[in-house]
Amino acid sequence: METEMGRTRTGTRTTVIASESTAGFQRRKAPVKHRYAMKASKIFPTIQNSNLARHTAKGCVAALLVALVAISLDTTIGLAQQPGGDVPGAEVLTRGPVHEAFAGMVTYNPEPGVVVAKAPPELIEEMPPEERPEGDNVTWIPGYWAWDDERSDFLWVSGTWRALPPGREWMAGYWGRTTQGYQWTSGYWADATARETTYLPPPPATVEVGPNIAAPSVDYGWTPGCWIWYEGRYAWRPGYWVQGRADWDWCPSYYVWTPHGYIFVGGFWDYPVARRGVLFAPVYFGAYSQHGYRYSPSIAISVGVFSDHLFLRPSYHHYYFGDYYAASYVQIGFYSSFSYQSGRHGYDPIYSHQHWEHRQDREWEHRVETTYQYRRDHEAARPPRTWVAQRSVNPSTPEAKQNRLVVAAPLAQLAKSKEAPMRLQPVATAERQKLAQRGQEVQKSREERRTVESKPAATAVPKPGGAIEPARVNHPQSPIVSKAPNQLGRNHTPPKAPQAPKPDPKVQPKSQPPGRQPSVERSSPQSEPRRPEPEKKPAPERNEAPPKDKQVQAEPEPRRNEAASVAQEKARAAATELAGKSQSEPEPRAKAPGQGVQAEPGNDNKDLQRKQPVALEPRSGQSEAKTSAESPRPVKKQTPAVKRGAKDPKLTHPERKPEQPAAEKPVEPTQPSKN
Repeated sequence: METEMGRTRTGTRTTVIASESTAGFQRRKAPVKHRYAMKASKIFPTIQNSNLARHTAKGCVAALLVALVAISLDTTIGLAQQPGGDVPGAEVLTRGPVHEAFAGMVTYNPEPGVVVAKAPPELIEEMPPEERPEGDNVTWIPGYWAWDDERSDFLWVSGTWRALPPGREWMAGYWGRTTQGYQWTSGYWADATARETTYLPPPPATVEVGPNIAAPSVDYGWTPGCWIWYEGRYAWRPGYWVQGRADWDWCPSYYVWTPHGYIFVGGFWDYPVARRGVLFAPVYFGAYSQHGYRYSPSIAISVGVFSDHLFLRPSYHHYYFGDYYAASYVQIGFYSSFSYQSGRHGYDPIYSHQHWEHRQDREWEHRVETTYQYRRDHEAARPPRTWVAQRSVNPSTPEAKQNRLVVAAPLAQLAKSKEAPMRLQPVATAERQKLAQRGQEVQKSREERRTVESKPAATAVPKPGGAIEPARVNHPQSPIVSKAPNQLGRNHTPPKAPQAPKPDPKVQPKSQPPGRQPSVERSSPQSEPRRPEPEKKPAPERNEAPPKDKQVQAEPEPRRNEAASVAQEKARAAATELAGKSQSEPEPRAKAPGQGVQAEPGNDNKDLQRKQPVALEPRSGQSEAKTSAESPRPVKKQTPAVKRGAKDPKLTHPERKPEQPAAEKPVEPTQPSKN
């Protein structure tokens, strides 16, 4: 009815225009009815008049009921979406997390989800937009709550129109209660033919180091290796080359963490971003919704953000789009698209596909990195963060075009654009209502998964002979299931899965699997980046080894000065005492507390050095150099001129006691050196 009446898509104003259009439609048709009624009344005057009155009354009542239903429906939707995309009491954002079903992350070493102390709000009832991409394999996937650590609050990840990957079904993520708070468990695309879910022990840390064999041609891309459950234990499956496709993205195998164990997701072909559907802007609701609250997203995110403003955050298991260019975001685990894969943190199918598209352009990677660095250093080159700020940007200016500042647009505007990657078609009212009810079905599937995975982890069962049998649980049924590849059209049939090499049982894990536990409401991710961003110039890494002269802890400055002064005083006292006894005989060198005898330049008395009492080495090479530089030059040889009972000045110094017992003994006379 909405399409036939020429309904506009502007929130609360929709109801008024639709009602006025209905009334005008009835007023225009009324004279026609009356003409036929006048002709009929001449033949059946009494019956016709009564029937006309009765039908007219019924028509008025029906029109009134339709108008009331439309007012009720559009009013609740209009509370969430006003003309232009504004949300009363909330912000429509032009940056934030990407819906997991639209783009999921592939990490080499999966970690537990983020834990927050605050409980997530009740899910919002979403009404799908009035237009969707064409295609029989496109459906609506509802949104969910995601944690925003900058606000210390939740924001709503809007639902998405998605062309379902052939042969896959969507297992929605959920927030689960733990002893520390509420923990996020990510969703994933499962094999639609599987009837059981296998929960495995933690896989070992990856040993992936990149390609070890040459590519057959530039048309091939590298698929990383991974650990495979093989004959009751993990075995390493090496990486291999896969031929790229213009219309398909290859998603390699990876693991998903759950409270009950790790789920292995086999590799599959997915649509490239331009063919996946429509992504909508996330929303921050200042006051959470009440019961019966509905929201209909209308601000679409441009697919250009996936090539211009895309980031990955492994600790939160999400892609992010928009302005995350500031250097501070590197410290909390945001990776630019080009550095995530080059740093061997994981595999990015989106970036890999873009790299394959530019395989003949040797300067493409350099331009991507240079553009990122420019936006990092120039705030004016970054896209706006909210829809309100986005509308103040003039898209026709050279700055806006060069820096790709426009990242969002109303869906109605996207539908009229000839440059849209996918054609849009209207959605009937009955279909919209049916898709809106799917949110309840997705929530039921989510609850079933949470119930199964909230039980204590019993990931493996020992078998005779030492083999381990992983735990298997009946697969919760999902309402979002794609058709089999052979049931799709020609343009939607994916290529055959590439042949992967066999696992190599000889490869041994380098370390234990990362079992790091997340903290509650942290402002930093579970794990710091393994190394700084390639483009970051300052500050060495935290775990970087310090210079050699700083590895040994230096003695505090006051102690070094004290030791030096004691050595000087001892030397002067000894020289004064022995000066009158024999000017021809050399004197022994007075020794500072806690120091051994150090040969000065030109002193070749090696026997003296060997027979002196053992003392601790100085804590710093600087203190040695300073003490020897400030002490007077000793004579070449020692003689037995010093009596055994002579007092050593170091024992009577009032300011400092000797540190080592060996330093308290008087210097024993020694035989002259043979040299």
